[in-house]
Order: sequence, then C-alpha cells, then structure tokens
Amino acid sequence: MYADRIKYLPPYLFAAIDRAKQDALAKGVDVIDLSVGDPDLPTPSHIVEAMREAVRNPENHQYPSYAGKLSFRTAVANWYSRTFGVKLDPENEVLALIGSKEGIAHAPLGFINPGDTALVPDPAYPVYRTAVSFAGGTPVIMPLTRENRFLPDLEAIDPGVAAKAKIIFLNYPNNPTAASATKAFFQELVDFAHDHDLIVMHDNPYSEMCYGGQRSMSILEIEGARDVAVEFHSLSKTYNMTGWRVGAVVGNAEIVAGIGKIKSNVDSGNFGAVQDAGITALKSSKKIVEDICQVYQHRIELLYNCLSGIGFELEKPRATLYLWAWVGGDSVVFCQRLLEEMGIVATPGVGFGQYGEGYIRFSITQPTERIELAVERLEKMGKVMPMQ
Repeated sequence: MYADRIKYLPPYLFAAIDRAKQDALAKGVDVIDLSVGDPDLPTPSHIVEAMREAVRNPENHQYPSYAGKLSFRTAVANWYSRTFGVKLDPENEVLALIGSKEGIAHAPLGFINPGDTALVPDPAYPVYRTAVSFAGGTPVIMPLTRENRFLPDLEAIDPGVAAKAKIIFLNYPNNPTAASATKAFFQELVDFAHDHDLIVMHDNPYSEMCYGGQRSMSILEIEGARDVAVEFHSLSKTYNMTGWRVGAVVGNAEIVAGIGKIKSNVDSGNFGAVQDAGITALKSSKKIVEDICQVYQHRIELLYNCLSGIGFELEKPRATLYLWAWVGGDSVVFCQRLLEEMGIVATPGVGFGQYGEGYIRFSITQPTERIELAVERLEKMGKVMPMQ
C-alpha cells in the first residue's frame, strides 16, 4: 500500500519516545520527561496579547502571502541586523516558514534530483537526513565525534564525494551534542562550500540560548557566506513559541527563492495573526531572552553537576537546551533503565544516528522543581556504570 519513501522510513524518534512515556504514565509512574526540547516556560504575555489583537483583524482571515508578510520579513531582517550585524533584504533574502522544521523538510526538494547526494551530520536532528531521502537524494554521513569537539572534519571528506554533493547541512549551537562552533570553523565551512560548489543549509534555532556570557554566531557573518549559504531560524526556542510554528530562512536570494518555489506549491503560508505576533516577539527587549536564559542556565548547572558527579562523561554546555552525556553501551537499553527504575525519560543518542550510540541526551525544558526531583532520583543510582 505505502510508497517506498514511507515504507522504509524509520519511526520518528520522538514519537517512539512518547509512546514509551505514555505506557509508563498508564502504569501510574510519576514521569519526568527530559527528552524533548519543548520549552515549559510560557510565551511572554505581550506576544500573546499581540496575537489576540491580530486574530480580530479581518485582514488575517484570508489567505496570507506565500512568502510571508513583508512586515514580518522586515522584522526578521531588523532582528538579524541587531543580533548579528547582518544586513538582509527582506523582499529577496527572507522567507517566512511554518516553523524551521517545515522549511528544512522542503528545502532539498528545490535542489536535489534523484540520485544526488547531500552531506549530513551524524548525530543530528533526524529531519536533515529524512528531507534528503524524500527528495530522492542520498545522505552522506559526516561523523561528529568528541575527539573533534563534535564538528565535522571537513578535510576528511573524500574530494570526490564533496564534488558530487549538492547540499551540506549543519547546526550550531548543535542539537543533540550542545557543541558550539567557532568563527574559524564557519570560515572553513564557507571556503569548503565555495571550493566544492555546495549549498550550505545552516540550522540555527538555538543561537540565543547561550550561557556564561557566550555569544553564538550566524553563518552569514562570515565573509563570502552570502554566496553559498542560507540559515534557518525559528521563534520556537528564543521566545517559547514552539506551538506557534513560525520561523524564517534567510540568506542567499537564489536559494531562498528556490525554497519559496517549493513552498508556494505545497502550502499557503503562515496564518497572518501568527506573523503579527511574531513581529512583536522579534521587537522584544533583549532582557526577556536574557531572563529566560538565566532560568535555563540554573537548570543546566543542576543537571550537569549531578550527572558529572555520578559518573557520566560530559561537558558543560555553552548553549542549547541539552546535555550530551557519554554512558557507553546500548543507549536505548540505558534509557529504558532510566524510565523503568527512575521514571526519567531521556533520549537515546543512537536515535540521532549511528555516531550517537553510547550517548544520552537530556533536555532541561521541565520546571526547575522537576529537574531537582530528577537530580534526587539520579543521585540515588550512585555511580553510573556503562551498560553491558
């Protein structure tokens, strides 16, 4: 019955985790879900109020622009200017998305022909690989290892492979590893893309989730990036708006236009009221995001101190909502043990790819008191030993 692209598609990682969690809840387990990066903090009230007003506007009751309202795209461009010092043309270099995941899933359809290849990191957000496969392409894996600080070794990529690839996907600050990239790495990446005629698709939803005075970059800050790169961004994590489904892709005008051609044939754009609320979010005081990050940093400290204290191998994240802990052995079995013995849901690293095996990803998007309870439960384990 099903097409091959569906028949051979692996179960979506978080759907499988949710089923296991629901089974535990049905048994009466007090489950602490540290698996999914869905902020528990509410969307700031001024954004909600802007949405209330926008819903009442009859202009928002009709089909929206495929590309997004020019006012929303201008707000995105202004936010990029304030945040990264990057100047964008809102008419040609900004495209509204129904969340960045939607844009990433559609993007390869504009550039990948059946049989083409794309360079995809591993471990990584599963959508990169799936999007390439849906377009009829073949994902070629770039291992992310702790020996290389979870950055791809671009020099290790076979020149013949690089020459045939059409796209390279990357994501820093990184999900799931929580690694950050340096300016030097981004420059190396841009130069690599120029040398091999590659399109860089950089996924950057965690840029504002930074700790300890750190700052994350946009790849578009790098000289020459505008010639080869686009960047996906989302309001989901920055303003606690995961359910609102609003984001943008920005950068090279030709690449943005290619993604726009696909989208105009498969969707009818974002609800106008959501875009209006997004404008309010993008104009928000920086202090709102700083206050959110203070909460997250406290949670990071709590969970990091616990995990390192009981024997997990991990580095304290400089950014993102995650801790990426090495436990060794079968990560699925280890996560089953966490759920069965302690009522804690975490994400097995192998769900992000073969090079994620042996790792567990913990999210901090639960109320602080639930993080504290998880810490109490974990500390009762004593020293964690690798699973056999």
